[in-house]
Amino acid sequence: MSHQGVSRSAPSGARGTARPAPTDPQPHHGGTARCYQRSLAFLAAGALAVPLLAGCGSDDEASKPLAGQDIVPVARDAVAEGGTLKMAVDAVPETLNTFQADADAGTTRVAQAVLPSMFTIDATGKPVRNPDYLESAKVIETEPRQVVLYRLNQQAVWSDGREIGAADFAAQWRALSGKDSAYWTARNAGYDRIAQIERGANDLEVRVTFDRPYADWKSLFSPLYPKDVMGTPDAFNDGARRKLAVTAGPFRVDKVDTAKKDVVLTRNPRWWGRPAKLDEIDLHAVDRAKRATALADGTVDVADIDVADADRITVAGREKGTGLPLQGAGKTSAKKLRSWALTLGMDEEKLPKGPKKLRRSIAKWLEQQHELRDFGVRKSLEPAYTQLALNGSEGPLADERVRRAVARALDRQALARLVLTPLGLPAVPVGSHVALSGQAAYTDGSGVIGGLDTHEAQALLADAGWVAGGPVKTGGKAAGAEDGEKADKKKDDSEQGDESDGGHDGQYIVGEDDKGPDDKGTDDRDTRDHQKDHAHGAPGAYAPKGTAAPRGAGAPAGPLAKDGKALSLRFVLPSGPGSETLQAVAGQISQMLDRVGIATEIHKVSDDSYFKDHVAAGQYDLALYSWPSSAFPATDARPIYAKPVVAADGSLNVEQNYTRVGTDQVDQLFDQALGTLDEDEADGLLRKADSRIWASAGSLPLYQRPQLVGARKDLVNVGAFGFQTPVYQDMGFLKKGAKVSPSPSKG
Repeated sequence: MSHQGVSRSAPSGARGTARPAPTDPQPHHGGTARCYQRSLAFLAAGALAVPLLAGCGSDDEASKPLAGQDIVPVARDAVAEGGTLKMAVDAVPETLNTFQADADAGTTRVAQAVLPSMFTIDATGKPVRNPDYLESAKVIETEPRQVVLYRLNQQAVWSDGREIGAADFAAQWRALSGKDSAYWTARNAGYDRIAQIERGANDLEVRVTFDRPYADWKSLFSPLYPKDVMGTPDAFNDGARRKLAVTAGPFRVDKVDTAKKDVVLTRNPRWWGRPAKLDEIDLHAVDRAKRATALADGTVDVADIDVADADRITVAGREKGTGLPLQGAGKTSAKKLRSWALTLGMDEEKLPKGPKKLRRSIAKWLEQQHELRDFGVRKSLEPAYTQLALNGSEGPLADERVRRAVARALDRQALARLVLTPLGLPAVPVGSHVALSGQAAYTDGSGVIGGLDTHEAQALLADAGWVAGGPVKTGGKAAGAEDGEKADKKKDDSEQGDESDGGHDGQYIVGEDDKGPDDKGTDDRDTRDHQKDHAHGAPGAYAPKGTAAPRGAGAPAGPLAKDGKALSLRFVLPSGPGSETLQAVAGQISQMLDRVGIATEIHKVSDDSYFKDHVAAGQYDLALYSWPSSAFPATDARPIYAKPVVAADGSLNVEQNYTRVGTDQVDQLFDQALGTLDEDEADGLLRKADSRIWASAGSLPLYQRPQLVGARKDLVNVGAFGFQTPVYQDMGFLKKGAKVSPSPSKG
């Protein structure tokens, strides 16, 4: 729900946000205070290429965000004074220091509310000066070195009364420069280019001199910590993990209560800006599977939610009564009660078996539905995109022709419709790896690789030596399902249990249609028909054991083979709550690939294992996860697409490039963009880099992630923020008698 600067950490996926995401709710799971968690990152589902070619769009192509904010915006005089806002987070933050590796979305929300940020992000994903802290900030010299002069708001003070100044900037630079290994920092991008920081003409001026030009200088000092936190390694490493004694925002940290799973923020009495409307903001940890219950029982007032919970809230808002007379239904059979429950939209797998327990469960559900009538769903698109990652380090996908064949087999428009159309959100495929629609650097560069063309995909595969009907060695492994399973295979199998869709536990093979004499297969079905499938339960995404996946016209008569091995790719997916969308998307991708002769083996693994043991470890052929978009792509996108290099010890350093696909040209273009102070030139270089990333086909952006927020109807200036940094001092409850205009995103 909240995004500090649209910044990139690890992918976004495993429900959260400063990491790639394996599940499509994060959130996350998702985005944040530019907290670069280098190892875990998921937005994938809560949690998200290359030669010298130009993109298909023009460099001056204008774009705008595909969906607007949905926060019920009102003027401050329409917001009631006081009150407590209870906001759901995934967990109590392990640290309040956003520059540490275990910082998360909760860390970011705290930092946004209590610490200075020199620049925030606007509705188009662009950095803008924050007048509460800065009167001005600009490059005043470029030769012999770049110099930025910050003029601070003369009222800006820390909560202990000390003025914010050069000493704080210098302490943060020294801590994050990377020169002192005693500081346990997760990132130092940009700070490592600073040569010195000094006081300007007076105490309100801070002069920052760079030893190398740095285009993304606006990304620095957001957030800014006091010198008390950054001044020594001990203070940095441990002092700000559970408390922030000194802050400088509209709110301050009152307490972190791990027992009650709360972080309590209260008004900052020394705040000089527009005073906060709320007395208190409580960040309360709530499991994503329990968000609807937490909203209904008043545990929280606002929460990021998944599609199923959004449906519950929408249905509750439409119904004046349930029409379901539980009283007098004592003799109703369990079968009828069960049917009744399913009509309500209850989860079949969670329904108790006995009639009495069923009636109690239904009664509780209806009671919650009654309470949920006070809530609404606020929706937009997250500043993050879900991608199909192709591991190019070994196996068939090490061949660029095979990766390009995968790209040509995909109907990305159909996949976007599958996820976004049922939600009423714009179903437009993402066309860039470095920006999203609405941002200055955005241009659809996907024309470099080309759109859906099964004949071209088959030609690429044939050129790579994969032919239909080729001999397959008896007992041999399919290409792609290599020894990458190794030790984690037993772990995968043991984690699946009842999740098996066929094959062995946790594995379902698409494309192996060993039909017996009575097996008539399935009817061919065009990919575009799948737009009618609902994102969280698409019919046909997983077929019953033994069912042959459909083949389209022109598909090979049998599996493709080369050197005695069938062409089969290991498609690894998370299996936990909230991963239904990713699984539906994966099912459609598998069917699309099958049409060109590429079989897929779907392996569902635990959320905890998904990123760490599979994506980051390179134990996959295909995977779905998300990346946050960034207002500073030259800095933040580079490690995601950088060419892996062999370290001194012989290991491969992939940074955040978990596809292991990269080129020197892409690295050079990012470096050039990072070193120019001409914004138009930088955007042009980033577009060229994106074209080359597309051409290498290691990462295929699919769609912008939906952002769904359940919120009390009288809660204003809160909800699905899209790109923009939340304004915490304007959040609150609608004043009695005040009215609001319809949300622009619902027009």
